[in-house]
Amino acid sequence: MSDGGPRTATEAKAAAEAFRRDFKAVREQVARVVVGHQAVVDGVLTCLFVGGHALLEGVPGIGKTLLVRTLAGALRLTFSRVQFTPDLMPADITGTTVLHESRDEAGRVERTFRFQPGPVFAQLLLADEINRATPKTQSALLEAMQERSVTVAGTTHALPRPFFVMATQNPIEQEGTYPLPEAQLDRFFFKLLVTPSSREELAEIAARTTGGSEAKAEAVLDADGLLRCQALVRQVEMAPHVTDYAVRLVLATHPKSRHEGAEARKDAERFSTPMVDQFVRLGASPRGVQALSLAAKCRALLDGRPAAAIEDVRAIALPALRHRLILNFEASAEGVSADGIVRNLLETLPVQAEDRPRAGGVGR
Repeated sequence: MSDGGPRTATEAKAAAEAFRRDFKAVREQVARVVVGHQAVVDGVLTCLFVGGHALLEGVPGIGKTLLVRTLAGALRLTFSRVQFTPDLMPADITGTTVLHESRDEAGRVERTFRFQPGPVFAQLLLADEINRATPKTQSALLEAMQERSVTVAGTTHALPRPFFVMATQNPIEQEGTYPLPEAQLDRFFFKLLVTPSSREELAEIAARTTGGSEAKAEAVLDADGLLRCQALVRQVEMAPHVTDYAVRLVLATHPKSRHEGAEARKDAERFSTPMVDQFVRLGASPRGVQALSLAAKCRALLDGRPAAAIEDVRAIALPALRHRLILNFEASAEGVSADGIVRNLLETLPVQAEDRPRAGGVGR
């Protein structure tokens, strides 16, 4: 642990054990209701335990909303849900000022404007099918996700702590959807892909949901406990060479054509691959480095290690970076995905900074 963590080795060990116990307890409660999707569940829990937002993508009916609702049941947090539709307006999410009338003792009418909070004023917000609403409405969450506050009529209102946005969306190729603005995508800590259940999982779902009783999650962690876990993650050590690997991984997502200045071009030439140069229009932002670092620290803590390792960064690179890459038309025409590009970087980017990366091929 760093200097800001527990003062003794015994306290540090006890805090780490409590972190793992809390994480496992929430995971077990979710597993009582949600069948399978273990990687997705762990990804969502990682977002919660580091203080980030999660975006779940998948076709309808495969358990995205159920996962978030179950998670709300396993946490003692205030919870609200917004069903995004094309006619939803920003004020329906953030709230608005309303005219309030009252009478004094003399019977005179007094009119004042009061702020009526919207559903965003909760500790856990489920933004269901977020890409069904227009970009104008989607962007209503930008300030809330980044600043943890909402500004209405020139007045800033703080959101409760902790605050999480768990959003679900259908794949963008389906009709009636609007792609999320790039700035909003970048504010999601992870983007998790929810795939259809397997044969065995479907049989278990049928057994659980068509019987005489239905399992429910019990609350096992409150807001204060979650905030303590988030603080502990930030106290985990991360060696300079591990941080440098995460930095080089993010720099490698930027094509040479997007770099300006001699120093930037030098970095691009060292780290980007032919695949990135051919198919990527814009690479990951500094939030990508932040996500890689915090998620790697959380993974190390769960594994009982005092410091994050390069393997931790590699293990969480896909959900941390896939939504931060903006691909060009050629990538779409060739069927190249962001996942394929990140995998290519993981295969070609050397662990040691002084080594030059090998030329990468095209992956899908």
